[in-house]
Amino acid sequence: MDILEVIKGEHRQVATMLDQVDALEPGDEKVVELARNIEQALSAHLAVEERVFYSRLRQRAEDEEELVDVYEGYTEHDVANHLIELLKSGRKPDEKFKAELQVLGESVKHHVKEEESKIFAIARQVIDSEEREELGETWAKAKQRFLAGPAKKKTAKKTAARSSAARSSTKKKKKSR
Repeated sequence: MDILEVIKGEHRQVATMLDQVDALEPGDEKVVELARNIEQALSAHLAVEERVFYSRLRQRAEDEEELVDVYEGYTEHDVANHLIELLKSGRKPDEKFKAELQVLGESVKHHVKEEESKIFAIARQVIDSEEREELGETWAKAKQRFLAGPAKKKTAKKTAARSSAARSSTKKKKKSR
């Protein structure tokens, strides 16, 4: 699938979640669940987009204005990542939490609007349709790896903890003999 369609589809998914947040009251536990889902979706999207899509655009931008637009996209990603970090604080879904989530939503919606107009136009100029299809496939694989990464780390930590606990248990048994 064309990478531009993949990106657009992910934009719509996140926008739907952000709109759901707007309809909720501060303190509603659903806000926390939505925030977690938004954080996961955006973190994966931003990381893969920079690695697969923006890196290609940065290499191929044909003039200074296009390059500025690409770097603006990177900067907007940095802002989104900062706001995402605020959501990971684990605090109650109070008024401040909801406000931060709304600011993230406004920032993301602004970014999407510019990206789907300016950045997609640049992509259509510098990346042919066949390569955009290939990049769509690359995106899917990169996203799978990204999403599997945290699960692998958690499994490794659990395994290490079990091994450590088993070693401690064995040492205690030897001392008691």
